[in-house]
Amino acid sequence: MRESLRRLASDEGTSMVGLRRTGTGRVRVELFNGEHITIDIERKASGADLLDKVCDTLDILEKDFFGLLHAQRGDPRVWVDLGRRLSKTFRNEPWDVRLAVKFYPPEPSELYDDITRYQLSLAVRRDLMEGRLVCSHITYALLASYVLQAELGDKQGAVSTSTLCEHNAIPFHVLNERQQDNIEQLYAKHRGQTPADAELSYLENAKRLPLYGAEVHKAKDSEDVDINIAVSAAGITVLRDGVIMNRFPWTKILKISYNKRSYTLRLRPSEFDEFETHLTFKLPSSTASKRLWRCSVEHHMFFRREIPVKVERINGFPRLGSRRLSCRRTLRQMRSEIHAPALLPA
Repeated sequence: MRESLRRLASDEGTSMVGLRRTGTGRVRVELFNGEHITIDIERKASGADLLDKVCDTLDILEKDFFGLLHAQRGDPRVWVDLGRRLSKTFRNEPWDVRLAVKFYPPEPSELYDDITRYQLSLAVRRDLMEGRLVCSHITYALLASYVLQAELGDKQGAVSTSTLCEHNAIPFHVLNERQQDNIEQLYAKHRGQTPADAELSYLENAKRLPLYGAEVHKAKDSEDVDINIAVSAAGITVLRDGVIMNRFPWTKILKISYNKRSYTLRLRPSEFDEFETHLTFKLPSSTASKRLWRCSVEHHMFFRREIPVKVERINGFPRLGSRRLSCRRTLRQMRSEIHAPALLPA
């Protein structure tokens, strides 16, 4: 056994050396269901080239909703820069990345492709299993029942705990006998639904959760109290101890900026206010502040703009971090390009 392992490691090492000599890198991609695929790609290729290859492998057409995550200095949720060369992003090979949804569509029913909708449902399921998305016990049961309908079809018999765990239908820590009974009762009501119908019903319920599709960042408010800042398609939300304190839709926000550890929102005056409001939050580090700023600008650009807008440096002011953004197309561009062939005459 040891000799076999040594030989396997030697073969892998030889293979990696051969790839480096040909200017090719090997990427190991974790999918939403926990499985892995391996992709060989040129070392000088960009993050966008890698994302396109992953999406092509999975037959995903609406690629711009997705992104790739990689671990960096203990942080597992660092997005691969789509405009940067892979050889400058990664060091040791094989390069490990994780497929993720970067921009969650606010209306899953408007997705063009069933495969995109399926991958989105897997992403939401992973968010629930990993605790980034939480809900009430009855919602957990309802979502789990749709998972079973999509994966197994019409209910045939009792649903076991192992079946629920096998399909990642519900986080194990919220599963008990009462929950299991609720899941079985709800599952029986879905008889006749196709997998596609069940996946859409799953997403239609998931989209109503307060933190659906939100990228959450830890921060402190002006009173040095721990809070979370969540960025999503709707705008920016401030939470304290899991309770929503403020919501700022994109129409309310005039400007987003950062300087070192400070992250500032400039808000439009309301009907009863005479002046603009400036809210400043403290992030753990300047890197975290820049990451939150970048996440905010990219979400605003993707969901609100007609086309991507280059963030220019203002003459006479110091450059505060990178201005390169990983947003190739906006939601409006993607929808118009996908539906354009259908508008052409036969």
